[in-house]
Amino acid sequence: MERLTKYALRGLGLLFILFLLLYAGDYLSVRIRLRHPTRDDPLESMTRTRVLAIPQKNGRVDFEVDAQKPVETVTCVHSLFPHMGYPACWRIKPHFNDPIPMQILAPVLLRNPQHGLARVS
Repeated sequence: MERLTKYALRGLGLLFILFLLLYAGDYLSVRIRLRHPTRDDPLESMTRTRVLAIPQKNGRVDFEVDAQKPVETVTCVHSLFPHMGYPACWRIKPHFNDPIPMQILAPVLLRNPQHGLARVS
């Protein structure tokens, strides 16, 4: 049993070290590509029209352009992991133009000892 625990801990340590090496290599790759700009630039900016998917009481969904922020620009990094505060492009691109689902929340009812139920807005 003690031997099995020892091997399991070594295996986990090895996996952790491999993960750190992979992350460091990915980060260095992004940094090198940033220093030497070519057509293989690691950063990409994408622009989209924000469309809201608003559910209706009858079960249908209305699609409307967001009135407060109709256009959005997102910058992502071409790498395996997110770096420098930018998400990885492979993670964003498949659903980038999907409508943003909205939820209609019922007003919260709180118990007020003096007045019974009160609506919070």
